[in-house]
Amino acid sequence: MAVTLTPAPVPVHRPVRDRHHRGVSRWVVLVLVTVGALVMLVPFAFMLLNAFKSPGDYSSGGPLSWPTEFYTKGLRTYWTEVNFPLKLWNSALIAGSVAVLGVVVSLLNAYALGIGRVRGRLWIVGLFLLANMLPQEALIYPLYYVAKEVGLYNTRLAVIIIFTVIQSAFGTYLLASVLGTFPRSLLEAAALDGAGKWTVLWRVVFPNLRPTLAVLLIFFFIWTWNEFLIPLVMLIDNQTQTIPVALASLQGDRLMDAPTTNAGALISLVPAILFFLIFQRTLARGITAGAEK
Repeated sequence: MAVTLTPAPVPVHRPVRDRHHRGVSRWVVLVLVTVGALVMLVPFAFMLLNAFKSPGDYSSGGPLSWPTEFYTKGLRTYWTEVNFPLKLWNSALIAGSVAVLGVVVSLLNAYALGIGRVRGRLWIVGLFLLANMLPQEALIYPLYYVAKEVGLYNTRLAVIIIFTVIQSAFGTYLLASVLGTFPRSLLEAAALDGAGKWTVLWRVVFPNLRPTLAVLLIFFFIWTWNEFLIPLVMLIDNQTQTIPVALASLQGDRLMDAPTTNAGALISLVPAILFFLIFQRTLARGITAGAEK
């Protein structure tokens, strides 16, 4: 009886691609991104250079010249003239309140639209998207008139209410899209356990959306912190103004102290950078969790 021997398969050694040896296209993309980042840092370099430059050096050499002395009077002038600690408190109070309230309102709205399945859901979500696209210039006069009528003009509460509505419009649109694809099995399991709608929201939906909500909280804070037009119109008192409005007050009709303005911009930028650095990992985890889902 003949026995047929089957030759053993010869292992094929595939070349291991070294991740350090990137293709030409990847190196081109990396170079372009690096150049773009450096270009975006140029204005900040000019701001840092002119923040410590005396008015005499600025007048004689212009914004591109190197300062002849380490001038810090502009920092002290901005700190005292605009009462920076008070402006910092106003900005932090308004931005923090808007961030928290905007996330809560967005979550409640999106829960009703995405999971509650109300009638006309698509029309309502489209309405929120349309409201988010409206320019602030079109809203400023109605907001001003209503604030004057109800007695909230020149108060921090008026700005908090306005930006809570504006930010929650975007948050509702985003979260409604996310909750529209929420696993129905989790909701059905919670319903079988006897959980009500409120319990489902805080025990099932909220833990799963926590990374996304953290990202929204950070974005709402930064966006509100940088707002200028509405606080400029609604806050006319030095006791209620925010940092961007205080920074704009340094510029007159025909005269501007460029070193003091750059020093103020530098001081005003520090809190936002610190906030971003503190919550950088939270932002990265939220974006990564959203990508995995």
